[in-house]
Amino acid sequence: MRGSCRPRNTRDRAVCMTNCPTLIVTVGLPARGKTYISKKLTRYLNWIGVPTREFNVGQYRRECLKIYKSFEFFRPDNEEGLKIRRHCAMAALNDVRQYLCVEGGQVAVFDATNTTRERRGTIVKFADQNGFKVFFVESVCEDPDVIAQNIVQVKLGSPDYIHCNTEEAVEDFMERIKCYESSYQPLDEVLDRDLSYIKIIDVGRQYLVNRVADHIQSRIVYYLMNIHITPRSIYLCRHGESDLNIKGRIGGDSGLSNRGKEFARSLRKFLQEQNIQELKVWTSQMKRTIQTAECLGVPYEQWKPLNEIDAGVCEEMKYEEIQEHYPLEFALRDQDKYRYRYPKGESYEDLVQRLEPVIMELERQENILVICHQAVMRCLLAYFLDKSADELPYLKCPLHSVLKLTPMAYGCKVESVYLSVDAVNTHRDRPENVTVLRSTEDALLTTSTIKHFDTLLFYGGPFGVQHLAQGHFGMQLGQTGDRTADLQVGGRPLYPSATAAQTM
Repeated sequence: MRGSCRPRNTRDRAVCMTNCPTLIVTVGLPARGKTYISKKLTRYLNWIGVPTREFNVGQYRRECLKIYKSFEFFRPDNEEGLKIRRHCAMAALNDVRQYLCVEGGQVAVFDATNTTRERRGTIVKFADQNGFKVFFVESVCEDPDVIAQNIVQVKLGSPDYIHCNTEEAVEDFMERIKCYESSYQPLDEVLDRDLSYIKIIDVGRQYLVNRVADHIQSRIVYYLMNIHITPRSIYLCRHGESDLNIKGRIGGDSGLSNRGKEFARSLRKFLQEQNIQELKVWTSQMKRTIQTAECLGVPYEQWKPLNEIDAGVCEEMKYEEIQEHYPLEFALRDQDKYRYRYPKGESYEDLVQRLEPVIMELERQENILVICHQAVMRCLLAYFLDKSADELPYLKCPLHSVLKLTPMAYGCKVESVYLSVDAVNTHRDRPENVTVLRSTEDALLTTSTIKHFDTLLFYGGPFGVQHLAQGHFGMQLGQTGDRTADLQVGGRPLYPSATAAQTM
């Protein structure tokens, strides 16, 4: 019996959802959340398997103009400034063409103000000449509090204002906005009736959607109508240790071990200490997550899509047994763990598609705890931490730890909390030898034996709340100037490619 594994060619690996490449174009005044939207969209589309890249014209301008002096550069009567900005926009569009036509991309996000009908017309002409579809995303906001918050949280951390104090930076940026206001031409229901677009008004208070042209555009619209900017935290943890975990068997639907029950009680104490306002709790429909939630003494909601990955014919088997009975399958899975599908079971790629409705609903929620499973937690983490398909199946999600995710301006802060309850190690690294003809010893080289976790490299707090010795543990993805601060378990990085950065 054979599982399935797709080729490694980039085009073959992509989930083709477009009959021709799509160019997403942001529209709006500065400090309206365009880059926030661009980064969220890029992360979402890559997560569902659509190769997507963001092209921020502001970055091109900074590379071209090494030193930013003042808002005067953006004045509509500054001919030199206009010339440089046009040059940067065309350089970005040329890179868009390279990405979509040569590198196998399916979606490019062109992140700029694009506030004039003339500029948007140039982009549409460029897209027509190259066979791209265009979808505009306009963000309109007149709420001064939201604008001010965006300036303080995001713009003051920009390289443009690295040598300015807060007051000077805010004053200059407000003047920059005025430079754009004089020539701003919003998308118009009549004048732009032939364009495909969504207009987001006051951070989701109202939406205007026009001429959605295909499946990918409809998914973009649906996604954008679900995201919000309300401060909140998402808590992720696995169920308590199960009886099958102790036996080293994968899958199944067993109940909690004694240590698993102890973790559930510790989780309840931890949540009480946190005093989280209006916390919702989700579980899968499997015994071990339900039993974990029942100890919390709060209402919880069961989600079938949160069930663990289906291992098919390998359910409730040990890795040693899979190697003995299905050595070819074991090798094929190690060769491409994300796309390999268990015989009569699922792949991680299947699981991501199954979890998309969960992500949509998570984006709508405020404070929430999701009690799930190892493969499921990896998929959810990969979305929030912007991890690739190759990284996803190897993210470390140890038992009896809680991850607190706090969405930030352009990324996600991650805090890890170990609740000081011992558990077995269920993580298996990718072995070096993944060939079909490898020895049994090579195949099982990274298989965890049933053992307790090594001491985690933290110093403790109440209920084991952990911090790195070098400072508060927080990772924000998608930012520049980051420094490495890898959380470790047993001497190995928990998230090897994650980086730590100052809060913006």
